[in-house]
Amino acid sequence: MDSKKVLDLFREITKVPRESGHEEQIIAFLQQFARDHSLECRTDEAGNVVIIKPASPGCENVPVIVLQSHSDMVCEKNSGVEHDFSKDPVKYVIEDGWMIARDTTLGADCGIGMAAELAVLLDEEPSGRIECLFTVSEETGLDGAKALKPGFITGKLLINLDSEDEGELFVGCAGGVDTTAVFHYGQEPVRPGSGLAKIRIYNGIGGHSGDDIDKGRANAVQLLFRFLYSHPELQICSLEGGNKRNAIAREAEALVAVPGNDIASLAEAVARYQADLSVEYAAGDPDLKAELVPAGAPEDGCCAMDGKSAESIVAAMFAAPHGVLAMSRDIAGLVETSTNLASVRMQGPASLRIGTSQRSSVTSERRAAALKVEAVFRLAGAEVTHESEYPGWKPNMDSRLLQVCRDSYNRLFGTEPVVRAIHAGLECGLFLDTFPDLDMISFGPTIRGVHAPGERLDLVSLDKFVALLSDVIGTYASGRE
Repeated sequence: MDSKKVLDLFREITKVPRESGHEEQIIAFLQQFARDHSLECRTDEAGNVVIIKPASPGCENVPVIVLQSHSDMVCEKNSGVEHDFSKDPVKYVIEDGWMIARDTTLGADCGIGMAAELAVLLDEEPSGRIECLFTVSEETGLDGAKALKPGFITGKLLINLDSEDEGELFVGCAGGVDTTAVFHYGQEPVRPGSGLAKIRIYNGIGGHSGDDIDKGRANAVQLLFRFLYSHPELQICSLEGGNKRNAIAREAEALVAVPGNDIASLAEAVARYQADLSVEYAAGDPDLKAELVPAGAPEDGCCAMDGKSAESIVAAMFAAPHGVLAMSRDIAGLVETSTNLASVRMQGPASLRIGTSQRSSVTSERRAAALKVEAVFRLAGAEVTHESEYPGWKPNMDSRLLQVCRDSYNRLFGTEPVVRAIHAGLECGLFLDTFPDLDMISFGPTIRGVHAPGERLDLVSLDKFVALLSDVIGTYASGRE
């Protein structure tokens, strides 16, 4: 198996729509792939697909290996970009050794894992039975992993291909839970003589709310409410910011009514705020922008959020925790607990919905973080719910599969791989609920900018990833394990 074949298959995958919750076309793609190559294929009620490569002659007694990726992708794009993820192929360029989607997500998370699985299915090198598992809706709640039933896979060794740092072997991950707050508010007329203006926080890097939460990146939603908190004289007509629960908010905006139509003074305040942000985020998010755009005079009957509600909501959003809450006391440099203030949306004329997510490798700390977020919003009068909780994956440093992967990496590249846990949700914890005897590991090529436009895949790391996967499979086939 070579990396060119993997990349060619990934190019085909980028043409197939596969937003979380809308995986029908990628499921059909996988089923057709199995038919085209006369491979056994099963699909469960949730949409999970397993394609099976039978053992090569003489390898019937080799341990069965399960290769696993999720088939959905996070669909994010920059403001003003015309791209319909339900039908448009992902556009990318190859530049300086990277495959890059400039204005959207690339979907290398976890499309490159899918491509590697398909390449293994086509590979003619001897191997034991390989079960290639493709799960659905990982990005929005690990729904496919939750729906797996005993017997859908039979292997006791599982290699998850959903990691993004070549040279690192992952043996544990954080669990997570989503927390939603809904505010109900009244409305009041915009004050006579006011002018309208749009305040925008935009051009943030964003990124993965687990793996990137400690990188000093701006949360545009919270920064918008920080400004609004400092300007209680403004009436709020509309609010919007952030998008996916598992992505750091890159953009947020508010349409406000400015008393006395004093747009010039407000523009000066926004300019000062931009100067402050440029200093604060010079290292972590250097291109972050704050901008005021005049929006003319309000129409007759124009309304805003009532003042009492606005005061409570703005204070709660500014006070709500975001970012790293605790570092691991056992593994140096590992974020243990975090929370992401992900999104804010008006729902109709009288309610506001806030999306957040909490992560921790310690169940009690994860739940405590969710309760802390709940407490802030409940104090301000919101209705709060928790959903989509999933477990973490506790490291097993005595794993035989881990030792095989370490030996392969050392033999191939002459250096020891880093073995660590990750502060992101992998499906491995859920797999153990249904398949408690699994021995698991996760590795992949280097991918940067995951869950944000500009996502890119390091092609040199792809070569090493493919070589390692091939060698591990070959090690078991040869009996060297």
